[in-house]
Amino acid sequence: MMEERQDIQEAGNQRPKVTEWKEIVAGYQRPSLKRAIWQMVNSFGLYALAWVLMFYAVEKSFWLAVPFAVLAGMLLVRVFIIFHDCGHGSFLKSEKANNIVGFIAGTLAFTPYYHWRWEHSVHHATAGDLDRRGMGDVWTMTVREYQESSRWKRLAYRLTRNPFVLFVIAPLFLFLIHQRIPSGKANPRERNSVWWTNLAMLGLVIVQCLVFGITHYLMLQFVVTLVGGSIGLWMFYVQHQYENVYWERREDWDYTAAALEGSSFYKLPRILQWFSGNIGFHHIHHLSPKIPNYNLERCHNSHQIFRDVKPLTLISSLRSLRLRLWDEQANRLVGYRHLRRQKQTQNQKQQAVR
Repeated sequence: MMEERQDIQEAGNQRPKVTEWKEIVAGYQRPSLKRAIWQMVNSFGLYALAWVLMFYAVEKSFWLAVPFAVLAGMLLVRVFIIFHDCGHGSFLKSEKANNIVGFIAGTLAFTPYYHWRWEHSVHHATAGDLDRRGMGDVWTMTVREYQESSRWKRLAYRLTRNPFVLFVIAPLFLFLIHQRIPSGKANPRERNSVWWTNLAMLGLVIVQCLVFGITHYLMLQFVVTLVGGSIGLWMFYVQHQYENVYWERREDWDYTAAALEGSSFYKLPRILQWFSGNIGFHHIHHLSPKIPNYNLERCHNSHQIFRDVKPLTLISSLRSLRLRLWDEQANRLVGYRHLRRQKQTQNQKQQAVR
């Protein structure tokens, strides 16, 4: 444990200064019209093609259309990344173009553009800050908070962090219900974006119901939303929920550390990196949200300070599922077993004193 804390301290001492990394990332913040157009073609275009294939397949058998629905769900993740970049103003050079493309992508992903952009900006400003949790993040309690909570709150927390709830029920609730209702804290433009997106979605759903039939459409859309939402939520979860992730109280919070140590470098196989729109280079994205997704890998490879970030792999990322609470003393995420071991140790000490 002491060695881990020493490694973390040494990493903090070697952390690049703001002036260093700002100079490096500056060259990758410029949007490329050519790259953006090609990404729209191979994302929106393939997503539309998947629905066309579903249409012809479902005439023969619903189950024949399911694989294409799964493919559409995976492509929807890529569409969402375009939506995400537009929200940061990084995908295209023109603000107006970003807003138009973002609204279209958001309608396909059942997510209101301006409202989501506002919430996501809060996430970027507060990621890794223990005193500013609660918006745009996964509910995370400290060990002490959990121990001092009521039985019902602990039960609610355990349910919320359950993998089935988190990656099956939560995506459906988030994209089908939660995103349909604006936050009371939102400004008029953000609130109105929810209603405009709902209206655009209604038109899209009516057209697709007429084309596919209500039953077939609803069943296929359910698969698409479940697959896309589950993958998207897993990507977001693992980007900020791993053992030695960065969390600090506000007075000690550091932007560079929150990016390079509090956002993962999720090293995926090439095909999964493509479907996820390079968002696995999340440490680069949090360092500079103005870098479009198609430049993230190039920026990561450009300097040793980025390549020194320890990657998560598909296998190692699965360990994140057992991590539930932030231990402020150990500076790491721990599981419920950690609490049981602590309790056993305390009991043994008490018995030894007696």
